[in-house]
Amino acid sequence: MKAKNIVANFYKADLVLDVQALDTFFHPEIVFDWHSTKGFLRYNKKQLLEMSAELRKSYVSSKYDITHVIGKGDLVTVRYSQYVKTIENPNEEMLLAHFMVIWEIKDDQLYRGYQMSQL
Repeated sequence: MKAKNIVANFYKADLVLDVQALDTFFHPEIVFDWHSTKGFLRYNKKQLLEMSAELRKSYVSSKYDITHVIGKGDLVTVRYSQYVKTIENPNEEMLLAHFMVIWEIKDDQLYRGYQMSQL
């Protein structure tokens, strides 16, 4: 499968809250570097799946508004805004943050991620 299709399929579904689905997309040796408003964070597969489980405790849904998907070979860049609905207010969708991420694909899975986000 083409790298761009793998990444597009990853963002099409409500995967951030579905640990089992995430597990199938993440390479066993995934490393995810994230420059966030909290500083630099680095996650491995186990930590990403744990973060997803924690997010599920606060959010009932997550949606991506993707503006750009650019791919070349095994690298894909995505620019998007993420919207969520909280457990406390499931009828109101709110902006979580704006993101830019570069994904490297290996063995048809997300292998390396380099992400920046801004509120």
